[in-house]
This record gives sequence, C-alpha cells and structure tokens, in this order.
Amino acid sequence: MNCYERLQARGLKLQDVPAPIGNFTHCTREGNLLFLSGQGPLDETGRLMTGKVGDNVTADEAYTHAQLVGLNLLSVLHVELGDLGRVRRIVKLLGMVNATPDFADHPRVINGCSDLFVDVFGDAGRHSRSAVGVGSLPGNITVEIEAIVAIRD
Repeated sequence: MNCYERLQARGLKLQDVPAPIGNFTHCTREGNLLFLSGQGPLDETGRLMTGKVGDNVTADEAYTHAQLVGLNLLSVLHVELGDLGRVRRIVKLLGMVNATPDFADHPRVINGCSDLFVDVFGDAGRHSRSAVGVGSLPGNITVEIEAIVAIRD
C-alpha cells in the first residue's frame, strides 16, 4: 500500500496549502533535505483550531489537531515533491503546544502528528522530535509543528 492509499484507508485526504502568513515559504530545500515551516491545525473547511490546551481544549482534542497539522505538512510535501513516494524519511519534528502553565502532556499531543507519519510512511516515518509548551501561538492556534524531511530525487 502506498502513502496515498494509507491516507485514504484512514479516511484522510490532502488539503489545499494556504498562502504563507508572512515573508517566508512553506518549504525550503537544501540538498536532499526539505525544511518545512511551522503549520497550524486547519480542518477540511480551512478553519483554524484555536484555544489553550489544558483550559478550553483537551489533550485528546489537541492530539487530533496535531494530526491535522501532520496532514497539512503532508500537503506541503505533496505540492513540493509531486509525489509523497519521494520521501526517504521524516528526520525531525518540532511541536509546539499552546498550553496552560500547568499542562504537562505535550508529547502526547504531538503524537497526533508522529503517529500519522508512522502510519503513512512506516519506519521511514519514525523521527527525532521535540515537544514543547508555549504561552501563545499565532492566531491562538492550539498546535504548530515544523519538520525536516529527507527526500530522494
């Protein structure tokens, strides 16, 4: 089963990639590495998931939001590469969770993205990762994740 079939089996489909909200690109290539800018959780209608994890957003909801971010990162990869089959491996993720000061389950939230990548790419989806809590994120989004991806030509 290829990456697209795995997404379809999960009931997921790639989304349109929105324009950057600042003076940057969604993806920069250096050699065989792609550096993906941080993405937020957009649902299939283009609505941003907002709120503070540990206050008005649960860890389970934020896990789903992180999965949406992963789907958005896959959409950026698809636009950049034309074929997710060119991904050699997911190298590293940095996950940021908009959380209350006493929330301590950041890794569980970012697992939403990590689990998706392993489901889609198998062992090539296993990666190094940091998961941190922050006091705020742009637009009050719940989760932002950036990625480094190794590709094959």
